[in-house]
Amino acid sequence: MTALEWDGYLNARDLGGFPTALSSTGKTHFGRIARGPRRERLTETGWEHARGWGLASIVDLRCAHEVGPGEGDHAIADHVFNGIAIINAPTEDQSDPEFWETCAPILDSPEYWAHNWRLQPQLVRGALDAIASSTPGTLVHCSAGRDRTGMISALLLGNAGVEPDAVAADYAASVHAMASIESLAPGTEPQEIRSSAEVDDWMTDKLPIVHDTAARTHEIFDDLGVSIATRSTLRGLLIAE
Repeated sequence: MTALEWDGYLNARDLGGFPTALSSTGKTHFGRIARGPRRERLTETGWEHARGWGLASIVDLRCAHEVGPGEGDHAIADHVFNGIAIINAPTEDQSDPEFWETCAPILDSPEYWAHNWRLQPQLVRGALDAIASSTPGTLVHCSAGRDRTGMISALLLGNAGVEPDAVAADYAASVHAMASIESLAPGTEPQEIRSSAEVDDWMTDKLPIVHDTAARTHEIFDDLGVSIATRSTLRGLLIAE
């Protein structure tokens, strides 16, 4: 995994460089898809760094009410976004009572992923379709860049044949990156700061879920109703020459 050094932007990585037998190079390709937290964290210099990486599209996995700058965010001139397609493709509808009752207590954990697939498959499928339709050089993000982004990243990497251990390690990197950040987004409750050892202990029963997601991606795609065309396009983004 390769960290992206975009100013103001933590927990950002290129999904290139992961081991896969499906690619002629033995690894996923760089510069196609990146993952990260809310884009409002970027400074104007950070946006320049992102453009230097090749940023052409953003697929925002957040609900509509989460989108936009808040207190503490940087003021960014409108021209900075010129030429970048921004697509809002939320993976969840938090206003749905069944989803909220089931998932709210575990939204900071991959424990909720399977519930998301079961209760709102059309939304997860829609996010994957949005990525497949985007112009490569795509940033996929949610708020912390950890849970919703972690779910979609695990599915993207699993679909590209990446070894499940490497996918789990990528998820773990995001949990560690955000563990010392008290405020994940303006207006949200502060989270508990955790040490590295505490994070590792917390992940003991979480990483197997991520591992299983990568190992069973094709089965999960069947359950979600992801088309063969979308699967092929997503795989090609990460492994095609």
